[in-house]
Amino acid sequence: MSKSATLLALFLPLFLICASCNEQNSTKLSYQMGEKVPLGPFTFNVVQTAWRTQLGEGFKVRSPQQRFLLITISVTNGGGKELALPLFKLENERGESTTESDNSEGVPNGLGILRSVAPAETLQGALLFDVPLASYKLLLTDGGEPGSEKTALVDIPLRMDVDTGVQAPIPKMK
Repeated sequence: MSKSATLLALFLPLFLICASCNEQNSTKLSYQMGEKVPLGPFTFNVVQTAWRTQLGEGFKVRSPQQRFLLITISVTNGGGKELALPLFKLENERGESTTESDNSEGVPNGLGILRSVAPAETLQGALLFDVPLASYKLLLTDGGEPGSEKTALVDIPLRMDVDTGVQAPIPKMK
């Protein structure tokens, strides 16, 4: 056996182990709505979704470019220190992503953009996306360093429900 073949035989298993370690860090696990998603110090749970054609009331009505998707989520911090939550992203069937809106005006129980979770605390609220009607996957992250963070996907199926947005008053009959 040649020297290069011997080196290859010795280092190939090591290379394969290192390559699989790198893949583990970037593996995206898939969950369904309602399932608890343990990810690093966080435990996520996507509680419900709702589509809206507008938000707010009276003179503060907001209209979307596409359609508003509200995703109610709960996040528990099982770690030993206060942690910040980044903006969440949705992925469509083509793998294209949309970041949640940084304007939660008119969103009932909106999480806002500056949010942190203390140890043993659970934070619950709504995320806002402006996207076309479709099924999506919500991308969750453990907040780790880029390249070593762990991620998971939660299926957000298209569910048509009654839009409870702002409605015009009904005239009284005489």
